[in-house]
Amino acid sequence: MPAAAPLLLLLAILWWPLVLPLAPGHLQSPPTFITLNGSRLNHLLLDTHSGHVYVGAVNVLYHLSPDLQLLSWGKTGPKLDSPDCLPPIDPTDCTQAETTDNTNKLLLLEEVKEKPVSLIVCGTVLQGICEKRSLENVSQVLYKTDNPVDTQYVAANDPRVSTVGVVVEQKDVMLMLVGRGYTSKGPGGIPPITMRRLTPVARHSAPAFSHEELGKLVVGSYSEYNNHFVKAFPHNHYVYFVFSRRDVWGKREYRTYVSRLCAGDPNFYSYVEVPLFCGGGYNLAQAAVLGYHRDQPTLFVAMAMGQASTPTPTDRSALCVYKVEELDKALHGAQLLCYTQEGKDANNMEKAYIEYEVSSNCLKLPQDSLIKYPCGGEHTPSPIASAIALEATPTFTWNPLITAVTTATEVGHTIVLLGDKNGRLHKVFLHANGTGTKYDTVEVDAESPINADLLLDSTKQNVYVLTERKVTKLHIAQCEKHLDCHSCLSNRDPYCGWCLLEGRCTRKMDCTRHAQPHHWIWSYSRERQCVSIESLQPSILSREEQTQVSFTVLQLPVLSKDESLSCAFGSLAAQPAVVMENRITCQSPAPEQLPPSPPGNDHVSVRMALKFGDVIISHTNITFYDCKAVGRLNATSPCMACVSSMWPCHWCVKDELCTHDKSCPRQHIIYNSREQSMPRGPDSCPCVWALQSFPLVPVGFDTELSLQGKNLDIFEDEKDYACVLVIEGQELRLPATLDRSKETGTHVFKCATHQFQYSGKQFEYSAPVYLQWGMQRIDTAPHLRLQLYDCSVGQSDCSQCRAVAANYGCVWCADETPGCVYNQSCTSGTTDTCPAPVVTEVEPLTGPLEGGILLTIQGSNLGQSFQDIQAGVTVAGVTCTPLPEAYRISTSIVCELQACANVIAGPVVVTVGGSEKGESQQTFSYQNPQLSRIVPEKGPLAGGTMLTVHGSQLLTGQRTEQRSDQITGLQAFLGSKPCRINEVSDTWLICRTSHSNQTGRVPVKVVFGKAERILESVLFSYMEDPVITDATPMESFYGGGRLIYVTGQNLNVVQQPKMSVSYEPRERSEVRRRRHTNVSVRNPLVMELCTNVTSERMICKSPLVEPKSRIVRVWFEMDNVHIDFPSIKNKTFTYHPNPDLFQLNSESRGTPIRFKPGGVLAVEGKGLTLAMRKEEVVARLGDKECDVKTLDNTHLYCEPPEEQPLALDDSDLPTLKVLMGSLAFDLGPVEYDNDSHSSVPLAAQIGLAAGAAVVVLIVLVIILMYRRKSKQALRDYKKVLVQLETLEINVGDQCRKEFTDLMTEMMDLSSDVGGPGIPFLDYRTYAERVFFPGQKGAPLSQNLDLPDSRRQTVEQGLGQLNNLLNNRLFLIRFIHTLEAQQSFSQRDRGYVASLLTMALHDKLEYFTDVMKTLLGDLMEQYVAKNPKLMLRRTETVVEKMLTNWMSICLYSFLKEVAGEPLYKLYRAIKYQVDKGPVDVVTGKAKRTLNDSHLLREDIDYCSVTLTVLVKSGVEVQPCPVKVLDSDTITQVKDKILDQIYKGAPYSQRPAADSLDLEWRSGQAGHLTLSDDDVTAIVQGRWKRINTLQHYKVPDGATVALIPRSQSSLGVNQFYQTGEKTPMLEGEEEEGLRLWHLVKPSEDPEIPKHRKSSMRERERAKAIPEIYLTRLLSMKGTLQKFVDDVFVAILSRKRPPPIAVRFFFDFLDDMAEKHGIDDPETVHIWKTNSLPLRFWVNILKNPQFVFDVQVTDSVDAVLSVIAQTFIDSCTTSEHKVGRDSPVNKLLYAREIPRYKQLVERYYSDIHNAVSGCYQEMNSTLTELSGSFASEMNSLVALHELYKYINKYYDQIIMSLEEDAAGQKMQLAYRLQQVAALVENKVTDL
Repeated sequence: MPAAAPLLLLLAILWWPLVLPLAPGHLQSPPTFITLNGSRLNHLLLDTHSGHVYVGAVNVLYHLSPDLQLLSWGKTGPKLDSPDCLPPIDPTDCTQAETTDNTNKLLLLEEVKEKPVSLIVCGTVLQGICEKRSLENVSQVLYKTDNPVDTQYVAANDPRVSTVGVVVEQKDVMLMLVGRGYTSKGPGGIPPITMRRLTPVARHSAPAFSHEELGKLVVGSYSEYNNHFVKAFPHNHYVYFVFSRRDVWGKREYRTYVSRLCAGDPNFYSYVEVPLFCGGGYNLAQAAVLGYHRDQPTLFVAMAMGQASTPTPTDRSALCVYKVEELDKALHGAQLLCYTQEGKDANNMEKAYIEYEVSSNCLKLPQDSLIKYPCGGEHTPSPIASAIALEATPTFTWNPLITAVTTATEVGHTIVLLGDKNGRLHKVFLHANGTGTKYDTVEVDAESPINADLLLDSTKQNVYVLTERKVTKLHIAQCEKHLDCHSCLSNRDPYCGWCLLEGRCTRKMDCTRHAQPHHWIWSYSRERQCVSIESLQPSILSREEQTQVSFTVLQLPVLSKDESLSCAFGSLAAQPAVVMENRITCQSPAPEQLPPSPPGNDHVSVRMALKFGDVIISHTNITFYDCKAVGRLNATSPCMACVSSMWPCHWCVKDELCTHDKSCPRQHIIYNSREQSMPRGPDSCPCVWALQSFPLVPVGFDTELSLQGKNLDIFEDEKDYACVLVIEGQELRLPATLDRSKETGTHVFKCATHQFQYSGKQFEYSAPVYLQWGMQRIDTAPHLRLQLYDCSVGQSDCSQCRAVAANYGCVWCADETPGCVYNQSCTSGTTDTCPAPVVTEVEPLTGPLEGGILLTIQGSNLGQSFQDIQAGVTVAGVTCTPLPEAYRISTSIVCELQACANVIAGPVVVTVGGSEKGESQQTFSYQNPQLSRIVPEKGPLAGGTMLTVHGSQLLTGQRTEQRSDQITGLQAFLGSKPCRINEVSDTWLICRTSHSNQTGRVPVKVVFGKAERILESVLFSYMEDPVITDATPMESFYGGGRLIYVTGQNLNVVQQPKMSVSYEPRERSEVRRRRHTNVSVRNPLVMELCTNVTSERMICKSPLVEPKSRIVRVWFEMDNVHIDFPSIKNKTFTYHPNPDLFQLNSESRGTPIRFKPGGVLAVEGKGLTLAMRKEEVVARLGDKECDVKTLDNTHLYCEPPEEQPLALDDSDLPTLKVLMGSLAFDLGPVEYDNDSHSSVPLAAQIGLAAGAAVVVLIVLVIILMYRRKSKQALRDYKKVLVQLETLEINVGDQCRKEFTDLMTEMMDLSSDVGGPGIPFLDYRTYAERVFFPGQKGAPLSQNLDLPDSRRQTVEQGLGQLNNLLNNRLFLIRFIHTLEAQQSFSQRDRGYVASLLTMALHDKLEYFTDVMKTLLGDLMEQYVAKNPKLMLRRTETVVEKMLTNWMSICLYSFLKEVAGEPLYKLYRAIKYQVDKGPVDVVTGKAKRTLNDSHLLREDIDYCSVTLTVLVKSGVEVQPCPVKVLDSDTITQVKDKILDQIYKGAPYSQRPAADSLDLEWRSGQAGHLTLSDDDVTAIVQGRWKRINTLQHYKVPDGATVALIPRSQSSLGVNQFYQTGEKTPMLEGEEEEGLRLWHLVKPSEDPEIPKHRKSSMRERERAKAIPEIYLTRLLSMKGTLQKFVDDVFVAILSRKRPPPIAVRFFFDFLDDMAEKHGIDDPETVHIWKTNSLPLRFWVNILKNPQFVFDVQVTDSVDAVLSVIAQTFIDSCTTSEHKVGRDSPVNKLLYAREIPRYKQLVERYYSDIHNAVSGCYQEMNSTLTELSGSFASEMNSLVALHELYKYINKYYDQIIMSLEEDAAGQKMQLAYRLQQVAALVENKVTDL
């Protein structure tokens, strides 16, 4: 149990999900989500009956409630697996198996009678097998198979390859249709689409999930098509698949297709597919869903634009919409064309075809075939593909990639939900015209794409969204969050509209009166605007009056009679509204009810709302203005403000009242400027409009003011006037007298004289002034101000004083205290000239010789204008040019330093006006700065290098106290690139390099003003940026300090590489999560410098991070090169909580623990290995190291030194300190136990010792037992390891051995093939073997066996028969009559044809003519049935005649052209086969092309060279012969004979059975070797045939073949089939079975001493497929010889044989005659007549042409080559798949090349000039004469007569029935023949 506890804890951490609720952000309910931290989520399934949600993930299944609460979960992995191995996985058989994650590929619901019963789950492990799980508890497995068969492999075994599925019910049987992408690993032959039963059926043996006996889509080469399935769905008794694949038929681009099947079609006869075209180049389907648009079923497909011709999508994607009706129409059209029109349209263009390399064609069936067979049948073509794409225009385009799509329907409108790869969900409204409008986007998960499983719940109001780690439930419509009409409609959410009388944003059906007009306003309708108030009358009102307000409302909803509207102003109670059609009238509120105007305003806006009950229908603002406030707000000119106001206000002059009334209590009204009545406007207001006296007034002097007024006649009463000035907030009232000018009518007021003062320290003060009449203020013009000034303020010296404008009258007064004063207050006299200038400060005090820097000169009396000093500044005697814009009168000059020839120093001199001079106390120096060196001398192209430039006088032109932001006039450059200066001193400057576009060396340049200094001696090198390829480890504790080992290139280009971490502290992270905000605050940054930097390696320490922080970013900072950790290994760098190490003495902290030397110190803790390995931990005890031996998650064990170390501090005892990176743990002191005298009494010590000894003894016994068991377990474990290692070594050895063999045989072969001449058979033997194959005693080698008395008569009769045969009518009648007889077998037909060939061999021209006639008859029969089947087999006499005719005509071609390459091929095969072991019993060989004849077992053998003594005349010559020690004695003899009689005909060499093999050793040592003798090994009922190994014959042994003595042949021998091994008859009778290399079937009873070898053999059998490489080895070796044969037969370099040309022309003529225009049919005829009829026969049987022996093992190889030749001549496309035979796979690449040879060969003959009949006749005549003597024609005629005799009556009858035959008396002539040959009595 303790061992299991950590495992359970780990599982709990890994699998238990963390539920994170999202804080509500709006009034509506927030989205719900659950974060499943266990693993990556793959699939989502919704049970619509219960509403429960199922999630398929990597290694886990989750079961969630509708509101995403976890109900159950179950594990599905990881499992021991390998995609290369078939389950069940046995590690001993599948050595590459490893613990593999199980990615969920299918998650489906099994329903019976529409009731869910189980969950179907399929994953990637164990070749994609499936299981069933409980719906209530997904950890409960209802069905699984422990030993799956290959038909149960369902899903793709690669997580990257798609799998889709759908469950359908057919005839009460639940079926699952699965679409599966192509995987490169695992078992071949799993079709793209399969149908599978979900439960085993009693009448079938197939288990659940098997596709046995069910339909499947068969594909030739699936890797070529590479289907990527996106969706499968049922609809209307069909099942549809959406997928993309390579268009192999067309341009080989990837396209999207939809395929369809009848749901109940178990044979896939109904399969048809059509490509989808989405305009704009969007060709790859990413997601699809079946939905509805405008009440029509519609397919919505998310498409992406592919990268070139690959299946990889780009980020450009689109949504395309296809009506299912149009899709079905396209699919139906393709089927109809392929059923009835051979796939072609009216223009003969191919519009439908058979796909997936299936050998079928579109047909011309009856027009009603599709109606009769809507789901196809055995006779209908399939699978059908349409060449015409179903086209659509993109509804919506988006970037980035769309990954998911689903649809919802709201009151007839279609809404499409699209998920993209950035984790966002887009809501798109699909208009009736097919265009889409995106109206909302929700970010679901920024760290993951949206999964294609996007599901709506049963209410269709919520959508479940799946991302890599989260399941989220979102409301599709969120109408409630919109609180006003404008927000509701502007969001353009098609779900939402404004329910007018309810005053809320709702779905249509939620609005009570939605059916009535104007009650529910929708943003997509024609009236898509909110109800608004228009034509408001009046729009403004005086707040002092109450009146009627009327307005118009468009789209006003119709109310019932008892319902009414009301108006509400602001927060006041509503008042009834009067409605007249669309015009509404309301009463404005009473003045006292209105709210006050806001401070500083002359009006208030009040909201006027039109209401229905408490619901606001619409509202607007109405303005109430306040004329009194207008006057109050402008105190200086209330009259002007009132009458010029935007409101209709008027001014009552004497009442000082601004009012909306047009009458005043005391008359004298001035109307508003907008009125027509007079007086009006501001010009009519009484006012003071100007100062008559001078406005500039010096302080401290008596001054009289004069004011000018107008429109003052209305003031008739003589009240007092007064002038009022406001100075610094205080009013100064001065009596005024009126002086009215009678001429001009103006009023002039003279104010009393006064000395004005102000206290502010400023030169001027502007004081307002106005006039009062009694207590009434008269308006004053706004600009009317008195300018008070004080000369003494701000004029600190003479120059500044004299620079003041003359109208102020300021002068410099030279009395005791000189200063600037008003001219009338200077008593001692003014100064006309100013003192000499004074220079107080100059900056900078240095400058370059070239000048160009700016000097700032501070002082006093530095001129009264710029012109005074324009040419009067020198620096160290050199002119300095002042800048006018920077000049400050008297106090500051900025000038530009000019160039100087030498290094000099001197003061700054300022000359004012050409006379007075001022000289600085500071000395300015011209300097010549120099550069000496730079550090570093290289940096990355990205820049960012901190470059230090060393030199002298680098502060030239700079201020003495310099900050980095105050550096002026100083610049640094690398080449042309700026280097930003950070810091500078007199001897160095530091700058940061900028980015460069190319590598190379550039000079350093520093610019001082106009001076440039370039460092020529040292150049800075821009080098390639550093690259990091690996960084490990990838995790650290928060405490940091862990060493990160970094590898890459160019790392040392950077001087100070750093590892940086940006993190968010825990507190801020919690606040942000709690508030759900994204406030931008700069995150803390920590970094550590890297060390040990070389070009390829460096070591960095992980930086210290605040515990529990959220890591934002981890990267390597190398100057301007920033490399993020995820970009290195596609993984993030992880920070783990710091470990805890507990005190050694946990009970009493600080108290030492006692330690006995020789032991280890055990430290407990937790989380120790989260980010640390044992090797990284340093433990120190005092001043010595404590060697860390073990580290696990909770314990650390270290071994201290034998003697107690010294303490590092002043204490007596050493303390244990553990360092884990930067974390240091002080774990307390340790005290060593030393041997010392005990204070315990001796007796007690002895007792204790005795007791302890007993205890120790018991413990020792237990330990010994434990160790024994442990050692036993260890031994067993090591044994398993050794076995695995042995297996691995064996596999490696076998592979190496195969490769070595292949290389050596390629070198050996060319020298051994060929030899001295080719043993061709003579024509007679050749003809006999071809005409009568496999027959012994053929007529060619027989003589006419007749008694002498009858010979002459019979020969005479046979002569007459020969004449009859030369009669065309007789011969044809004769053949047809024979063929009409039922007892005339196929063998008889061939025999008769060959007899006729022999009999007519001397008249080949006639024979050819008859053959053509018979072929014409045959053709008429086949044209009526199926012309392609003609000549396929040899079923008629004429077909065998054709075979013989070809053999005769091509004999010379064989000898002259094709014979040599054919013989070389035979020799090469035999040589290759003999080089490896051949089992004489089974006929299997190690070296072969035929996998059924492949010796797969690993046979131990080696090559042995025997010295054979060969007698040549009198001499005995030694001859070396290579054999194998595994050869039987007979095999050795055959190989010796092959070597001795190399090139000689096989028939001329002695038989191996006639010779004995004698082993000779020394003078007298002679041992006769044989296959069987008394030394043969017998085990049970098995006897092994003797081999050289058995006799232990060594390499180089001497042997001889001697004639076998008769006595040695006493044992009766016979030959088994196979390799003609002599078997002992007696042995078989005794029940013994012979074996050579392998036993045909193993015996279970094996002696103990053989069991180890048995285990080895079993291990070899466990992986037999490795030996299939031998087929490739053999094929590669023979390739040249196979090519040579095929090229010789089909060569275009020489003219084809005349017979071939003649016969092919004949076939072309016959096709034309019978109206056959299908080139494929004629191609088949030609193939059947020449390659299949003749050449294949010769290829398989070289013994027909050469005098050789063909063994079974050689024959097996020739069969494969012959089959390859057959495949090359067929017209059907050569298709191979993973389930194709090995023989076809071997030559898969060569067959297309051979096909081209055949096609060109046929084409050349067809295109050649015809008319070769005459040449053919000449050739036939020549052949007749050449070989006629070889034929035994009399024997042939006699054999023919036997058939005449057998069917005599039928032949006679047939001849008599024929009119032409009667004329020729053919029956009579035959009767004569019969009389002569058989002495038959006839009625002549």
